[in-house]
Amino acid sequence: MANSVTKPKVPPSTSGHVWSYVSRSPLKSMWDLQGVPPGVILKNTWNSMFDDNLLGRSAELGFYFLFALFPTLLTACAVLGLAARSAAHIYEHLLQYLSIVVPPSALGAVLDAFNQTAAAASTGKVTFGLVAALWSASVGFSAIQGTLNVVYRVKETRPYWRARLSAIGVTFLLSIVVSLMLASLLIADFFARLAHLRIREHLLAVVTATSARTIGWVLATAFLSLLFALIYYLGPDVKVSRWRWLTPGAAFGMLGWLLGSLGLRVYVHYFNNYSATYGSLGTVIILLTWFYLSGLMLLLGGEINSEIEAAVQAKNLAAAGTLKPEIVAPSAAAS
Repeated sequence: MANSVTKPKVPPSTSGHVWSYVSRSPLKSMWDLQGVPPGVILKNTWNSMFDDNLLGRSAELGFYFLFALFPTLLTACAVLGLAARSAAHIYEHLLQYLSIVVPPSALGAVLDAFNQTAAAASTGKVTFGLVAALWSASVGFSAIQGTLNVVYRVKETRPYWRARLSAIGVTFLLSIVVSLMLASLLIADFFARLAHLRIREHLLAVVTATSARTIGWVLATAFLSLLFALIYYLGPDVKVSRWRWLTPGAAFGMLGWLLGSLGLRVYVHYFNNYSATYGSLGTVIILLTWFYLSGLMLLLGGEINSEIEAAVQAKNLAAAGTLKPEIVAPSAAAS
């Protein structure tokens, strides 16, 4: 039974219909495999990772992420500047929390460049600078859109201007989500320090501080989950999209990103030979490697989600023995 749902056993004509079902009739829950063995999902994902060239596309994403990094930071800083005068100073404190996952040398280079760019910006340039930064930063999400279209076997049908405007809007939204994720950690630390200063009883102060930091981490995790959910919902040009707060692909992507980031951080700390090999470019190479890992985990999560949907649809078609009429959502039928 397991072999009946693997890709090699699905005829080419049926395979196209399977992906048409994936595009038009998304599953209600990706956690319900409907009898599909998890090993089939893993095997299909492994094969598709090479078929879709995710390793190469992750390198492409890494470059675009690096290109979009500072415009994205300036965008978030400009938005924060609408509410606070010392926006650059506040956002620098937020970025310090990236030291949890980003190697210190790479983060130091990012903070130096950010401070120089923020210092050169003036209030009169905020509006124009925000638009220009959003346009530059959106290339990262545009690259994600293209790769997720490959993962879901769909062609981009949106006009260029619409796809680009969508990328700009999503980039703006994602920059806010990232800022809120970092802010939750900053605010939690603030209340934790306040508890130690204001509460005289040591045990109560420790409990309060620990509770505040725990809430901060829970909120940060929720915002990270929201980040993945937005990307998987708005990225691919499928006919019908279904909102999901947490999917197996997102869970794998978040865990893989965290472990990969910590692994890179440990490697750079104990085996820091980048400077010897790349000289002054060592810091840039470290940052680019981190972006590569981030892009790979993001794409692998999308690949897992698509393969779950495809395997379930293939199983249903195989069980029916014939192709069922396509189930088109009312919104898709209206279009």
